[in-house]
Amino acid sequence: MTPVISLEQITKVYGAGETEVQALRGIDLTVHRGDYLAIMGASGSGKSTLMNIIGALDIASSGHYELDGINIDSLDESALSIVRNRKIGFIFQSFNLIPRTSALANVELPLLYRGVGRRERTTRATAALGAVGLADRTHHEPNELSGGQQQRVAVARALVAEPSLLLADEPTGNLDSRSTSDVLDLMDQVHAQGRTIVMITHEDSVAARADRIITLIDGLISSDHRTTR
Repeated sequence: MTPVISLEQITKVYGAGETEVQALRGIDLTVHRGDYLAIMGASGSGKSTLMNIIGALDIASSGHYELDGINIDSLDESALSIVRNRKIGFIFQSFNLIPRTSALANVELPLLYRGVGRRERTTRATAALGAVGLADRTHHEPNELSGGQQQRVAVARALVAEPSLLLADEPTGNLDSRSTSDVLDLMDQVHAQGRTIVMITHEDSVAARADRIITLIDGLISSDHRTTR
């Protein structure tokens, strides 16, 4: 079976000469369908750079990346945008919901960009909100929702287009302990349904919910192990 993520000797260099910074120094990483991977590392370790490359938000300086069988290396920005829309569901620490717009309209966005008709968009977005426990909040705007509820809307938006990969960047970073537990429980449910998840986090307790944890130090993978959950 084709891996969802296949990285071979990925490097990323910023600047040149005396200002050159090697953010990634040769990353090899394979993530199979149904995996739940946490990426950890201190500030400056390269984890945000790695997330941006996995998410097709940035291109490696060298190496080879395939996302669900698609060669990412040579794609232009227009093609990368299509890949992001069709293959990746993003969850961000800051939720990234559109203000003064209903939860339903926020969840519909990936389908709108894909050209899905209004009736189907509404049906699928409504079902996605119901799946994350927000069937009674479809017409609420972000400022009418708690932080935990906003992140649930973000999860619904990430899932509505049925992507190959769910990419979560510090998904509990702006949440209190109860909302953190609720969102992580939801991620567990999503994983149990067969979704592939890659989560960036600096919290050991959050990473422990994953099946596999890799740790970056100075742009290299220093450890890669399965959890005992």
